[in-house]
Amino acid sequence: MRIPAQSVCTAIRDDIVSGVHERGSRLTEEPLARRYGVSRVPVREALRTLEAEGFVVTRRHAGACVAEPTERDAADLLEARMLLEPLGAARAAQRRTEAHLKVLRGLVRLGQERARRGEGEDLRSLGGWFHETLAQASGSPGLIALLTQLRHKTAWMYTVEQPARPVDSWAEHGAIVDAVTRGDAQRARALAAQHAERAAAAHRPRRSARRTPPPPRASAVRTSQHGVNTAGARH
Repeated sequence: MRIPAQSVCTAIRDDIVSGVHERGSRLTEEPLARRYGVSRVPVREALRTLEAEGFVVTRRHAGACVAEPTERDAADLLEARMLLEPLGAARAAQRRTEAHLKVLRGLVRLGQERARRGEGEDLRSLGGWFHETLAQASGSPGLIALLTQLRHKTAWMYTVEQPARPVDSWAEHGAIVDAVTRGDAQRARALAAQHAERAAAAHRPRRSARRTPPPPRASAVRTSQHGVNTAGARH
């Protein structure tokens, strides 16, 4: 059975984000094919996709290598996410389905329960699923793809501290869902912008990010499902 390049791409991307493939390291087709149990063809296709996404660069005499983002790259990425997530919330208020609302409400209920119990690791997963579902509810394939890529790259470039008061963070999630439920796009956007700004303060660049150089002086494949299961609250 031919394993699709998309699955290989997901596996390589996950290993880049988790640090299995370190920044600046070479990504050679044959060893990658052996690692993921595939032929070189899907590996080659996956590397092209990852290069387009910014995870991989092609260097002369070295071939494909893991990219080495600078601190400026990381800052720009976080700012882009802060701008796009409120747009996604506004679109969700206009286009969400009842299935999306069911999942979002379920996630908020679970998140608030776990926050009261202080179950931090569960909250991290639930928060990620919440934002994925909210993006899916926007009904915009282009925006969903951008936000998904931004989440992957944020996880790669940053470590995220848990909020000091997770109960308050999940109250913000609940308020966003209330606005989305009412179809109030303006309020959903404003609440999501406030939430994104507070969340950004908890992001810390990973130490392995290259510092931006000063300006010159004058003169085995794992398939991961990131799509939303709107049949139940999995976030």
